[in-house]
Amino acid sequence: MRRIRNNPILRAMTAENSLDVKDLIYPLFVIEGENIKQEIPSLPGVYHFSIDRLEEEIREIVKLKIPAVILFGVVNHKDSCGSGAYDDNGIIQQACRKIKEVTSDLVVITDLCMCEYTDHGHCGILDEHGMVDNDDTLNYLAKIAVSQAKAGSDVIAPSDMMDFRVAKIRSALDENGFKDIPIMSYAAKFASKYYGPFRDAAGSSPSFGDRKSYQMDFHNGDEALREIAQDLDEDADFIIVKPGLAYLDVLARAKDSFNTTFVTYNVSGEYAMILKAIECGILDESIIMENMIAMKRAGAKMIITYHAKWLAEKLQEGYHA
Repeated sequence: MRRIRNNPILRAMTAENSLDVKDLIYPLFVIEGENIKQEIPSLPGVYHFSIDRLEEEIREIVKLKIPAVILFGVVNHKDSCGSGAYDDNGIIQQACRKIKEVTSDLVVITDLCMCEYTDHGHCGILDEHGMVDNDDTLNYLAKIAVSQAKAGSDVIAPSDMMDFRVAKIRSALDENGFKDIPIMSYAAKFASKYYGPFRDAAGSSPSFGDRKSYQMDFHNGDEALREIAQDLDEDADFIIVKPGLAYLDVLARAKDSFNTTFVTYNVSGEYAMILKAIECGILDESIIMENMIAMKRAGAKMIITYHAKWLAEKLQEGYHA
């Protein structure tokens, strides 16, 4: 075995997995207001952008040849039904239109959830007992999907984890003339503490309780396969496994079980921990590439990651991942 490993060119030629810039999706946080480009304290190197400052960031992303972004909105007004999410002039809708004005060389993915827009911070409509009502929520998710599609979203990515949401969204998109817009479903989204920095960035922490009644229990793996099977039956086009690093076993099992395109989300807590370890001198920057290859090896075709810009720069410099 070592005869091949001794030669760096042969190592590269025989590598089973590699990372390309086309594999990367970059998360963007869009915030209400003007002239805002503000670093998020818990996510070093990641910023809140107001719509009027979005163009400079989009042009940099295009220059780096990153092919896609996923949008998250941060709003001032919140209410019990998350009306800002389906407002045709909402923050995500404005961002979609702005990006499409700037470039046609970027796929715009819109995260579809209600937690950033509800005054209680949960991912759906609450019933009289304070529990998320699955079926009532579906109607709102459909409205949000159609509004995002009208604004120019190329891919709808529901992250709410309601049962039967993919079928409801697919039907609503089809009925409103958007039959060609794919759905990238967060099919296996676990109730995880790795989301902490994201919740700071998006202002999406629940005001009471937790999300364990609708996000997946991290003790379970077989259940993830059932979730994925259900979403594929409902006509999802891509499947997301989230988080990434601690759930590579789930991703690998899913890849072996289903013939579809898998995406993994290298989430905020994973990103922040790695940066802190690098800052403290515990790890070298090359660990970022190693982690990406681990996700590719487990079965990810695409990776949503806050490291995307750094990775794109390194890949342009000829860094072999």
